[in-house]
Amino acid sequence: MQTMPAHAAHHNDREIETLEEFDATVSARGTLAGFRVQAVDLTDRTRELLTTDTAGAVFLGCPMREEAAAKIRTDGALVFPPVPGLPFDPYRGLVYSPDELFASLVDGYEATPDARAYAWFQQTKADGDIYASMLRAVHDDSVSDALDELLAGARVVGVMGGHAMRRGTQAYEGAARLGRELARAGFTVATGGGPGAMEAANLGAYAAPYDDEMLADALQLLAKAPGFTPSITEWATAAFEVRGRWPKGGRSVGIPTWFYGHEPPNPFASHIAKYFANATREDGLLARSNAGVVFLPGAAGTVQEIFDNATPNYYESRGEPTPMVLVDRTHWTQKLPTWPLLQSLARDRSMESRIALVDRIEEAPEALKRLGG
Repeated sequence: MQTMPAHAAHHNDREIETLEEFDATVSARGTLAGFRVQAVDLTDRTRELLTTDTAGAVFLGCPMREEAAAKIRTDGALVFPPVPGLPFDPYRGLVYSPDELFASLVDGYEATPDARAYAWFQQTKADGDIYASMLRAVHDDSVSDALDELLAGARVVGVMGGHAMRRGTQAYEGAARLGRELARAGFTVATGGGPGAMEAANLGAYAAPYDDEMLADALQLLAKAPGFTPSITEWATAAFEVRGRWPKGGRSVGIPTWFYGHEPPNPFASHIAKYFANATREDGLLARSNAGVVFLPGAAGTVQEIFDNATPNYYESRGEPTPMVLVDRTHWTQKLPTWPLLQSLARDRSMESRIALVDRIEEAPEALKRLGG
């Protein structure tokens, strides 16, 4: 995928996602006709709604007073009211922040919006309720739209790897250094947004504006809670301690899923696009990694991602093949011999010059640069 989807470029002309955008549009244009207003609280904008033309507009999950809703319906606008009693907003206009997903962490992880959304998902999945599955689909589509807008024009490198990698290990530090180097080279780091290798890469991007000492100290702080079991609360609290001590971290993206709800999102991704549908999330993560993907050692999930990524590169269905760098020769040739198959697939196709196997994580950025031309 060489360019962002077309609508990312058109965002400003028709979509309103904040109160500031709403006010600016009303004062500059004097009309809301044909606009899309997404998850903006309009309770205090009754006067504006009563006096502005809203013909053909769509209001998605915007709280408003009844008289305003009645008037804009009469104008011919479509109003999708907020859904009461949900632990998430299906019409949200922006991706999540770590603070938003982990709000109430002081009361334990179970109290957070992230955990509550997972509990809702578990319950409604068991019911097979069409209404709940529709809400999940609307939510995921809103998140994809927000992600496209966020990444418009960015050079995105995906970093894939397993959740089992523990804090305090050499492998974790290596993945953090990789994320830092990619961020410093001007790439937007995107991961699956979970713990382990994913967290390490997001941490590295977070550490990019700081010096070596900061990363060393952060790694040491995190090592106190090496994994998200037995306690997600302790694991996440350690991450927020690092964020609190060094509050001006670099940006990166995490794209996790409630499908693996036992796996929390990591708090080092500044922007979190969390999905209910894992297939949408997997495909979206790889499709948006337009500057290539680095695959760290992982198990079944990472093997799946390698071939999910190889397929569009093979058929060139997203345009020119993007770089693929596999890290750890022994892992990918002996333990899980994915590399020989990838090589055979690539033979005599244009993707052949876009794949590489390196032994050490330190070699990945250079390989990426080489393959990217």
